[in-house]
Amino acid sequence: MYTLPRTATAPFCPSEVQGSIAIDSRATPFAKLLRFVGPGLLVSVGYMDPGNWATDIAAGSQFGYGLLFVVLLASLSAMLLQTLCVRLGLAAGKDLARACRDHYGPRVNGFLWLGAELAIVACDLAEVLGGALALHLLLGVSIPVGIGITAFDTVLVLGLQGAGFRRVEAIVLALVLTIGGCFAVELAMAQPNWLGVAVGFVPSLDRLKQADALYLAIGIVGATVMPHNLYLHSSIVRTRLVAPTPAARREAIRYGTLDTVLCLSLALLVNAAILILAATTFHGTGHVNVAEIEDAYHLLDPLVGSQFAALLFGIALLASGQSSTFTGTIAGQVVMEGFLNLKIPCWQRRILTRSLALLPAFAGVWYYGDESVGKLLVLSQVVLSFQLPFAIWPLLRFTGDARLMGEHANSRWMSVGGWTLFAVISCANAWLVISSLN
Repeated sequence: MYTLPRTATAPFCPSEVQGSIAIDSRATPFAKLLRFVGPGLLVSVGYMDPGNWATDIAAGSQFGYGLLFVVLLASLSAMLLQTLCVRLGLAAGKDLARACRDHYGPRVNGFLWLGAELAIVACDLAEVLGGALALHLLLGVSIPVGIGITAFDTVLVLGLQGAGFRRVEAIVLALVLTIGGCFAVELAMAQPNWLGVAVGFVPSLDRLKQADALYLAIGIVGATVMPHNLYLHSSIVRTRLVAPTPAARREAIRYGTLDTVLCLSLALLVNAAILILAATTFHGTGHVNVAEIEDAYHLLDPLVGSQFAALLFGIALLASGQSSTFTGTIAGQVVMEGFLNLKIPCWQRRILTRSLALLPAFAGVWYYGDESVGKLLVLSQVVLSFQLPFAIWPLLRFTGDARLMGEHANSRWMSVGGWTLFAVISCANAWLVISSLN
């Protein structure tokens, strides 16, 4: 068994140490899998945050089950990219941010760092808005008060200061299971047309020709694939310590990939459930213009026929926002340390990120009113979509470099798939800019 050095600990932040969980080479395959499961879970919460809810609800209410295949393809794309992050972290022994600092000049690194920080703030903005909206729906507080309450989630980070990754992963798992459990019950009450659901998962270009379908499809992709998760995953996967041998490294990549696929499959089920619920409850009853999360909450009770449905919806929304609190903090640490070699305590990093997210949240609500929540959520996803190519490019370059990756460099099909995805997302962003100017 390869164990931690005596001086190492297992803290919450990667700034203090990179390793925390040793893997026994003599353990059974199932025992090894249990030890490896975790990094994929922390990453998966970014794929089911409140920003995804708005696009899934709008797509389901307007087009029924028709855009389920977009959710599927976006999730498969996320699996490919996150798998590359696993390979980079374990084969090259460095995270994406540090690899950028080692291979690019100061100007390029500065640009990439600012983009990554902007993506983290945009994601945190979605968490602020989602949490505030959940508190508004569940407790009746105003949106500004709800935004103010979310500022105190720094206490959660302080409470976990010095805790091991296993404890953080356990908390996130509980939140994810809460989200999944709520939607499972709601789907059971809504009783979808499962044949229609199955047809919706079959790709069809004809469905994208409908008015606004392509726009919503781009929104789903932008809301699903998170750029800061690429930096995060390539770092936290290294919390699993294995023997420094080629065979052990190959095994670690295999288990890390399985962890990624399993956890992102769970995120796929949650996103699909949101769209299916909207399609069944709203589209199926003629409510085809439900685009706001608050509208969805208030319509659930009378349409489903149970007062319990909206309550579950609100609880899931609150859990969705809070689950990303931990990963956003760690991602900020990874980006700052990797690009700048700058280490600050977790709570300071959390205050910095949350402060930058609170400013546009308060400003938007003050200027536009409570109805600005939906607009700001969409804006946060647009920002993430535009930042994504700047994270995918270096990831594909590094993981395709045999000098850096050795035998674990991208295969032909992984390279083709990765660069195709890069081209599709870049073209979609360009289309979004052109259409907005017309």
